[in-house]
Amino acid sequence: MSTASAGTRARILYVTDYTYEARGRRYCDEDIYLSGRMGEEFDVVVCHPRDAAAMLDGFDAVVIRNSGPVMHYQETYDAFRARARELKVPVYNPLDGRGDMAGKQYLVDMSRAGLPVIPTVDRAADLRLLPEAAEYAVKPKAGADSVGLFFTPVPVLPEGSDGTLLVQPRIDFRYEVSFYFIDHDFQYALYAPDTERRWVLEPYAPSPADLEFARTFVRWNSLTHGVQRVDACRTPEGELLLVELEDLNPYLSLDRVTEEVREAFVAGMKASVRRLLA
Repeated sequence: MSTASAGTRARILYVTDYTYEARGRRYCDEDIYLSGRMGEEFDVVVCHPRDAAAMLDGFDAVVIRNSGPVMHYQETYDAFRARARELKVPVYNPLDGRGDMAGKQYLVDMSRAGLPVIPTVDRAADLRLLPEAAEYAVKPKAGADSVGLFFTPVPVLPEGSDGTLLVQPRIDFRYEVSFYFIDHDFQYALYAPDTERRWVLEPYAPSPADLEFARTFVRWNSLTHGVQRVDACRTPEGELLLVELEDLNPYLSLDRVTEEVREAFVAGMKASVRRLLA
């Protein structure tokens, strides 16, 4: 429950790392814009993720945005989560996300359940379940932004790495596409028509089948509030396969959408935070 009284503005701690350098994206530009727009309705204080735990007291909610991969400050992030729960401060996105927020175990679970994801295993005994491919990707289950990723011509897990690494076939795809949601409401979609330029995005008009594909994973995640990005690839046969369910701090590529879409997103996010506070 918000501690803001009637007639006062709620205090929001907005967590981001303006200095984080991401390939093909300027996180700082997006968060300078979005924190400013949130400031039209809330009293917003911006802080670095390493300072978030110490600054929690006195805020009505925390909004986590482009804070970079948690693996770079795992102990601090764990302390923040514990402190937020202790103080009962609402966090946006809520801390019970089942996607990337909790690591990439969900890819293994979804693959076992037969959902439309890139086939994924995390144990040597299951490597035989992977389809034949020219190459295989091996990456840390707790990784992000391709940190620790390598490719191999045969599916392999180093000795002693069961449960810590993921193995997937390297998929031949036509393009990658991302679907953006606030709570369970679809906002917009963007795609990368050039497979060599992942973050050179253009507006994408999803079909009803595309939206149902994306909503499958939003429903699976069961977050009551927050921003989610469903990343997928389109195979040569036309099938969509999930690449990633980003529910911690998804980059939104707001500079790649029209002003009308951007305004609608900002209004939707403000309303979602208001619902969280209520």
